[in-house]
Parts: sequence; C-alpha cells; structure tokens
Amino acid sequence: MSIEENKAVVRRYYKLFNQKNFEACSQLIAPGFVSHRTTGDVSREDVVNGPEMLFAAFPDLKLTIELMVAEGDKVAFREIGKGTHKGEFMGIAPTGNKIDMINTCILRIADGKWAEAWPTMDEFRLMQQLGVIPKP
Repeated sequence: MSIEENKAVVRRYYKLFNQKNFEACSQLIAPGFVSHRTTGDVSREDVVNGPEMLFAAFPDLKLTIELMVAEGDKVAFREIGKGTHKGEFMGIAPTGNKIDMINTCILRIADGKWAEAWPTMDEFRLMQQLGVIPKP
C-alpha cells in the first residue's frame, strides 16, 4: 500500500471511532495486532474492547488527529481526545471534569489494517485533569 493509503486507514478508523461504529473499527485491526504500550503489550481484543469503556466514562469523547506523517508501512500521529468525565474510569468515580487526552502513536499498517502500534499516552496529565494527581 502507498503512504497515502496507509494514512487513509488511520483517518478511516478515527472517523468510525467518533461515530461509535466499533464493529467497523475492529475490522481495521489485524488478527495478530499488538499494541506495545509503555505499561506492557496489549492484545487486539483489548484494543477492540477499549472504545466502549472509554465512551462509558466519557460519553461525549471526540478524537482529533492533529498531525500525521508517514514513511513506508509506518504512520505516526498525534491525537487529542476531548470529553467530559461522566462515568467510572479506571476505578475513578465520575467527576464531571472536562478532559483532553493526548496520545502520540506510531502504527504499522499491513494489508490495509493496523498490524502493530507503539502509543505513548500522557496518562499523568489525564490523572491531573481527573483530580487523582494534584496539579503543580
């Protein structure tokens, strides 16, 4: 696939994600997909089931890609997720706080699907926004 086709796969996923079309999102993730997170590897099943948990906690969540670059079979991007904390999230009771999550990710695309990912989410900042960690 071309660089532009690989970038289009990422844009399509986020369009479907924001529409809460999780079934279509899952079809863009390869069977052997692995996400290499800073906290450890996460399987395809965890990634496929993740959006429902996020929308339960942040029902108005919207993800926007701010920047995207690509080379070969890799697509790198920075995304911002904005929403309101209205449901339990990782054991944290709803706060009503507005949040904006920042994630930077490198994806490997194979045959039009997400094959591997290396995300780096700013979880510290998110926990500050939820009031779990004090702001400086």
